[in-house]
Amino acid sequence: MAVAATVATIGEYVGQEVTLKGWIHTKREKGKIAFIVLRDGTGFIQVVLEQDRISPNEWEELREASLESSVIVRGLVKAEPRAPGGYEIQGLFFKAFHVTKDWPLGRKDHGVDFLMDNRHLWIRSRRQSAILRIRHTIETAMIEFLNKNGFYRFDAPIITAAACEGTTTLFEVDYHGDKAYLSQSGQLYAEAGALALGKVYTFGPAFRAEKSKTRRHLLEFWMIEPEAAWFEYEDNIQFQEQFVSYIVNAVLERNADDLKILDRPLEPLMRVKPPFPRITYTEAVELLGKNGFNVHWGDDLGAPEETFLSNYFDKPVFLTHFPAKIKAFYMQPDPENPEVVLAADLLAPEGYGEIIGGSQRIHDYELLRQKIREFGLKEEDYQWYLDLRRYGSVPHSGFGIGLERTVAWICKLEHIREAVPFPRMLHKLTP
Repeated sequence: MAVAATVATIGEYVGQEVTLKGWIHTKREKGKIAFIVLRDGTGFIQVVLEQDRISPNEWEELREASLESSVIVRGLVKAEPRAPGGYEIQGLFFKAFHVTKDWPLGRKDHGVDFLMDNRHLWIRSRRQSAILRIRHTIETAMIEFLNKNGFYRFDAPIITAAACEGTTTLFEVDYHGDKAYLSQSGQLYAEAGALALGKVYTFGPAFRAEKSKTRRHLLEFWMIEPEAAWFEYEDNIQFQEQFVSYIVNAVLERNADDLKILDRPLEPLMRVKPPFPRITYTEAVELLGKNGFNVHWGDDLGAPEETFLSNYFDKPVFLTHFPAKIKAFYMQPDPENPEVVLAADLLAPEGYGEIIGGSQRIHDYELLRQKIREFGLKEEDYQWYLDLRRYGSVPHSGFGIGLERTVAWICKLEHIREAVPFPRMLHKLTP
C-alpha cells in the first residue's frame, strides 16, 4: 500500500510506493512520456509518467492538466542524483483534482507591478515559496532561542493611546470617538512585562505611516521585541549576538535547498558568529566624512550611510552611542557622556543596514519625566509608563528586530516586498 508522503520527507521512502498531493509546477511531454514537476508546499520533485504504466483515462487527464492544476500522483521513489533534491517519482497513477485554465503567470517575464497585483499567485513560485519557508524558519528560531533562554511571550496591544517611536509616523484610528493609533512597537508594554515576569518578548505587527518608498520600508511589518529586567547595555549587546547567530545557523541547517533555489552565497552567512564588530556613532561620522559623505555630528544616518557602513564590515556590526536628541526619549544616557545614549543598532552586512534597534532604558523616574517634556510629549499620556519607575524600578534593556529586514538580508533579496506574504507599501493595499 502506498504511503502518504510529502516532498520534504520523500528521502525516507526510497524503493517504496508513495502518494503525493500537490500542484503541477511545470509539465513537459516527450512522446509517450510526460515529466511534471510537482510542488506540494514543502518542496518540488519530478514525476515521470509513462503512457504504458497508467490507464488511458489517467493519461488523458494528464494531457489536459496544465500549470497549477491540483493533482494526486502515486509512484515509486527513486534516488536520482541528477534530479533537484536527489529523488524522483516513477509514476503509477495520476488524477487531476482540478484542471486550471489560463494560468496568468507563465514562463514569460512579468513586471513588478503585475507580479504584485498577482501576489496571491506569485507566492506559489519556486523562489517566493523558498523565501516564505525561510521566513518560517527565522520566526521559529527566534521563538526557540528566546524560550530556551527563559523569556515569556507577552502580547502587547495593537491599538494604543500614545506614540512609542515618534508622533509623525502614526496611523490614527477612531476609537469610539477617542483618538488612538496603530502600534509602532510593543516595547513600552514589554517593559511592564519585564518587571512582572523578568524576561519577556512581544511578537506582532507594527505600523509606521512613513511616506517612504524604498527597498527597505514597509508600512506594516512584523517585529519581535525582547525586554529583560536587570539587563544592562552590555548584556543586551551580547544577547543580540547570540540571538542573531542562532537564527542564521538555523537557516543554514534547515533550509539548504531553499538557499540553493535563491542562489544565496553561504560564505557571508557562515561568518555570522560572535563577537560582532562595534563602531560608535562618532567614529562612524568620521569614517563617512573621509569617504565623501556630507554628514555632521547630530545628523540622523540614512540608508546610504547605513549601506556604506554595513558593506565596510564582513559580519553584522553594532553602531553605538548615538546622540540623545536623535533617539527615543526613553533611552538611558551614557553616564560618561550624557549627550549620547546607551543604544546600539545592529547593521546587517552586504549593504542591508539596520535590522535591530536596542538600548538600555531610563529607569530613573525624574529623568524619564524630564525626557518626556524635552521631547514635547504629554506627560499625562505616559502616567502608566512612569509608574514602572515609581514602583520597583530596575535597570532594564531590550531591542526590536524587524522580521522582514532580517529575511531580506538572509535571503539576499533586492527588495523587502518579497520578504512578507502580502506587503503593505505606499499606495499598495491589495491583495
